[in-house]
Amino acid sequence: MSELRNADIDAALNEAKETYVATNPKSLARYVEATAVMPGGNTRTVLHYAPFPLAMERASGCRLWDLDGHEFIDFLGEYTAGIFGHSHPVIRAALDRALDGGINYGASNIVEARFARAVCARFGLERVRFTNSGTEANLLAISLARIFTGRKRVMVFDGGYHGAVFGFAGGGSPINAPFEYVVARYNDIEATRSLIQAHAAELAVVILEPMIGSGGCIAAEPAFLAMLREETRRVGALLILDEVMTSRLAPGGLQSVHGIKPDLTTFGKYIDGGMSFGAFGGRGDIMDLFDPRRSDALPHAGTFNNNVLTMNAGLAGLTEIYTPEAARALNARGDKLRERLNELCKAVDAPVQFTGIGSMLAVHTMRGPIRSPADAGKSDAKLKELFFFDMLAQGIWLARRGMMTLCLPIGDAECDQFAGAVEEFLASRRALMG
Repeated sequence: MSELRNADIDAALNEAKETYVATNPKSLARYVEATAVMPGGNTRTVLHYAPFPLAMERASGCRLWDLDGHEFIDFLGEYTAGIFGHSHPVIRAALDRALDGGINYGASNIVEARFARAVCARFGLERVRFTNSGTEANLLAISLARIFTGRKRVMVFDGGYHGAVFGFAGGGSPINAPFEYVVARYNDIEATRSLIQAHAAELAVVILEPMIGSGGCIAAEPAFLAMLREETRRVGALLILDEVMTSRLAPGGLQSVHGIKPDLTTFGKYIDGGMSFGAFGGRGDIMDLFDPRRSDALPHAGTFNNNVLTMNAGLAGLTEIYTPEAARALNARGDKLRERLNELCKAVDAPVQFTGIGSMLAVHTMRGPIRSPADAGKSDAKLKELFFFDMLAQGIWLARRGMMTLCLPIGDAECDQFAGAVEEFLASRRALMG
């Protein structure tokens, strides 16, 4: 980047931030107040960005309103968890029925097995157990794999993310669960095969998302997934597909698109109707280590694993709203939108592109192929930040890192508005692009 262009982007970004500060005084005041009782005014790191994050006051359908009264189309969708939009009437009715019957039984209830059957049928599982988050689901699935195989090492991928204690961007997080990790490069077939072979005797499990979500909506190549399935079977390791996000991308999850059958799959996010939730399941012989009727059963605690709000909301969401037909329609809409946005970028030869599959997409301010998070890391960070603030100014809510997901209430009008906002960005900021 030339010094002149760099200075121009800095000036444009500073101007955008100054406007942001001036037009959001109530969010700023809330942020300052929050810093007195929460480190950095925050209890969820991903939601923080400088100079301060917006605070939302209410939501309905696919729309959000912040404390200062600005309206946004919700193209973030709670990082895939908000697939039903805000306060979907079927979900609300299911929760009302559950509340009328009382909560926190401290006992089994009549809905959990029905929900479990629906999840198993939808995603081809033999057994499933519920948790409170995707992080917890991945922690239990990895621990189970290590116990089942009698081995210690866990293969993950650079830039991957499997929850609060499984972050592998930039060499890994200091608060990661203390397992023995082998870190491979996403979509690198030969190097990953060599690593599996080198650690074959001690490798318990390989875990990955069939499309990296948080790292930039980067799809795994079919040949890469096929190699992982073949090599894990050959060396006696298990394969876990983390479909916490990607299970929304097809009626049977992204694994059904690729024809890859993992040993275990983890879930979370949208499947519970928008409540706190996680799940892990797969082969019966592995999952049955948790069967409490066994003398050697593994324990699995969790006060809210089967809470009646989640069980009822999840069953209604999965069987009444996000049916296979609805899944196909939503993801077709997402594919159409992503293709439209990329055509806009190509038309003006801008170093901007949108990756993803179906209803998940991410923006990258760079040219060239993106096959791994390391590739995505070559994006122009300042230009991407400017994109974020420009989208906010035009009423588009998305993740600061450039991730977007569609929720069911988003229709043609909302996609048109988003495409118009991107077109305006490409036109007004074109001089800043290389």
